[in-house]
Amino acid sequence: MRCVLFTGKGGVGTTTVTAATATLAAQRGNRTLVLSADPAQGLAAVLDHPLSTAPVEIESGLFAQQVDTQRAFEDRWPTMQAPLRRLWEATGADPIEAGELTVPPGAGEVLTLLHLFDQIRSGDYDVIVVDAGPIAQLLRLLTLPETLAWYLRRIVPADGRLARLLRGGSRRLGRSDWPDVTAEPLAGAAVQLQSIMDEVREILSDPSRSSVRLVLTPETVVVSRTQAAVGALALHGFGVDAVVANRVHTDAGGDAWRAGWAAVHRDQLSAVDLSFAPIPVLRAAYRAGEPVGLEELAAFAAGAYSALDPAAVLGGGGRAGIGPLRVERTGDGFSILIDLPFVERSEIALARLGADELMVSVGSQRRMLTLPSALRRCDVSGAVLRDDRLVVSFVPDPSLWART
Repeated sequence: MRCVLFTGKGGVGTTTVTAATATLAAQRGNRTLVLSADPAQGLAAVLDHPLSTAPVEIESGLFAQQVDTQRAFEDRWPTMQAPLRRLWEATGADPIEAGELTVPPGAGEVLTLLHLFDQIRSGDYDVIVVDAGPIAQLLRLLTLPETLAWYLRRIVPADGRLARLLRGGSRRLGRSDWPDVTAEPLAGAAVQLQSIMDEVREILSDPSRSSVRLVLTPETVVVSRTQAAVGALALHGFGVDAVVANRVHTDAGGDAWRAGWAAVHRDQLSAVDLSFAPIPVLRAAYRAGEPVGLEELAAFAAGAYSALDPAAVLGGGGRAGIGPLRVERTGDGFSILIDLPFVERSEIALARLGADELMVSVGSQRRMLTLPSALRRCDVSGAVLRDDRLVVSFVPDPSLWART
């Protein structure tokens, strides 16, 4: 099973490219689900078919679905409130019913990931194609599992600190029965959620199972924003297997206006090819009208993908060869290697958080890296950005190594 997530700067045609890719994948024999997590809900209009919160079969082998986070929140609320029900009973508070709720800030991404996980785990599809919305939205979605795990480790540590905290609070309030009805259920729910998020991240960061594809138009600002997205995704361990250049003018037609735009786009895309290599840059030609409906979407996708399988891994080595955190032994210690294409040295900041973690920042993006056991007994001795790769050097702390 493959999962392909599309994103791009607003207005570049991401939803159209997503729908076209799914349509072509289905017509080439893949049982395909196209899933929209974009609140703008443009997928139904592009497909020219009404959608539901459940998968709808549009044609043989092609299913489509619009994620409704409010509906998903209400559907999951009975399970989510279970750890709190006994607390409400103990305090005399009225239980909150699903119909009274709105989705809390940040919960939309959790619900979208849970829904995507359910569809992946179902095994009903060969490929799931996701319209993930603008770049910032996809970054929030993909980084959520690791961010959530970081917070859960502190809120619900394995040493039972939460239970002790609640026990102390309940005693101060004169309610000795609270620990039994709050700590264990809450801790259990948190551990279960963290386990699911860890599995989701494992799937989405595995290039053999998941890909991110970026959509751009041949414009300087859009290209620059797309390059920045590659670097941000790389920081968090996600590679890009293809870029789709949309609305590309060709020489067809012969008039001077079209020829002028074709020349501009040809020069721009030559630079794009060079900068993104070896990531393949596919071309989708400019059309007088937006492709709407399955027939037009299939023709649009066939022009972009040609003989390529839209469900396959299209690229991702070299500059975008983003793998898991790599640690290498050096002559005087260790090095951590992090691929960071399209990132300038001035954008990078590092901070050691205690013995266990290293914080790496690229512009406004930040990632907390949990250090392997050996590196926790080392000091950071330096860092260098070389050939789109950040190398952080560590040397053993003699006092800590002598002790073990």
